[in-house]
Amino acid sequence: MTILEAGDLAPPFSLLDQRGNTVRLEQFRGRKVLVYFYPEADTPGCTTQSCSIRDHMQDLAEIGTDVVGISPDLPDKQLAFDEKYGLGFPLLSDPDHAIAEAWGAWGEKTRGGATFEDIIRSSFLVDGSGRIERAWYAVKPKDTVPNALAALSA
Repeated sequence: MTILEAGDLAPPFSLLDQRGNTVRLEQFRGRKVLVYFYPEADTPGCTTQSCSIRDHMQDLAEIGTDVVGISPDLPDKQLAFDEKYGLGFPLLSDPDHAIAEAWGAWGEKTRGGATFEDIIRSSFLVDGSGRIERAWYAVKPKDTVPNALAALSA
């Protein structure tokens, strides 16, 4: 399994967002971007995580940081999630989880005694040159924003 660390080049992506637009990592050159991976739109943990980011978008924007969420959900489910909670940032569709794998955010999980592969809730701060500034694997939904804000203010 890939583990990204500070200084690594962030793996490129080119994915459809909730509105059917193609979003590429290189579009964020010159700005920092918080990239977070979540298992499934409109589930309790993913809603907590995404709404926390929504609630801090102004704080992140004021320090030059954009946000992108990525999950295996298809764009129509991402759109319904965005509209239901007024998220207002790109939610990208990675149905074959190739990008999640490249970022080390796909792997084995165990729940209720069953082992399966799924998204490992993770978040990454990517600098303006496309390098990983910070990586957080197996992050709790409520910790994504505090981790990012602490790293951005350091």
